[in-house]
Amino acid sequence: MIEVEVKGYANGSVMKAVKEKFNLMRREMHEDTYYQHPCRDFAETDEALRIRVKRFNGHFEAFLTYKGPKIDERSKTRREIEVTIEDPDKYEELLKALGFREVTTVRKVREKYFVRKGVVVALDEVEELGTFIEAETLVEEGQDVEGAVKELVELLKSLGVKRFERRSYLELLLGR
Repeated sequence: MIEVEVKGYANGSVMKAVKEKFNLMRREMHEDTYYQHPCRDFAETDEALRIRVKRFNGHFEAFLTYKGPKIDERSKTRREIEVTIEDPDKYEELLKALGFREVTTVRKVREKYFVRKGVVVALDEVEELGTFIEAETLVEEGQDVEGAVKELVELLKSLGVKRFERRSYLELLLGR
């Protein structure tokens, strides 16, 4: 699966437009711990490996996610492999036993909004970085990625986004 994602900076008017136009699906707390491969530099290869713990409505979900290099110049579109995990602490122990090392943890509060089937908008309040908006959809390999990127860019522009950001939250945090 290819995750097509476009991100921008969100101010008060952008947040208001999202809340007026779309239905809130849920509010989540995310804790994303990123790991460095023991034999290759993910910063150089533009890859990422993380354990994400989502907390919402008194529940939690956890995922191990690999993200491949970005595949276009305008967005954060990349191949994504994600598996549900039951015990994030055991997976962390496994990764460390294999030589992976923890890089940092990104913490954010995410509000997810339903746009239409297959398209979601998220408002993210990221610790130490500020407020962002992301529009996301999934496409099968070989489908029209550029068309999906264009559609998401137009969606964010229609909500008042003026400044876009291609770097991940991890890249932004490490670049500070």
